[in-house]
Amino acid sequence: MKEQEIQKILEDVGAITANSHFVFTHGNHSAVYISKDALYPHTKITSQLCKAIAEQFAKDRVDAVIAPVIGGVILSQWVAHHLTEITGREVFGVYAEKDGAGGFVIKRGYDKLIAGKNVLVVEDMLTTGASAKKVVEAARALGCKVVGLGALFNRNETTAKDVANVPRLFALYNKKLEDWPEADCPLCKKGVPINTDLGKGREYLARKR
Repeated sequence: MKEQEIQKILEDVGAITANSHFVFTHGNHSAVYISKDALYPHTKITSQLCKAIAEQFAKDRVDAVIAPVIGGVILSQWVAHHLTEITGREVFGVYAEKDGAGGFVIKRGYDKLIAGKNVLVVEDMLTTGASAKKVVEAARALGCKVVGLGALFNRNETTAKDVANVPRLFALYNKKLEDWPEADCPLCKKGVPINTDLGKGREYLARKR
């Protein structure tokens, strides 16, 4: 799929919002927001995008697809489904969850299921790549061979080096979204109201009170 097609899909489902004032999870501000939550209710489209990711890794002998919770779980299931269909081999779809100490842990029996196997990590949104990197590290700690990282969106020019030097990073939609630290935010200086419907604007304003 070409990026122009993907952008059209995202616009059609209302996943791209511009000309507002957003606060990202990592604290920076921006005028553009991509909402994966606007995409996920559309199962046919989500499946279509995940198939495009699966096709990129069809020759890597993937045994399992793993993602960080929460949104990534949807991706791991769909990408694993399509890899199973493409390769004729059962590919597991599992997830890693937060360990309460800033990292990710693979449990619920998934750790035994994927230990030592070829694993594809998937993520919905790459901003700093921190969550994906922690999942890569958690998988490697189980002796897994991480064949790569597949993502829906790469909005901050994240590289393979940023995510624990995975062999290959592939994102369907690559677009640098300009963002700024709060102190340098031109929207703050102009008094543009914070968007509280998308991103972390509501939490940001609560901390400011």
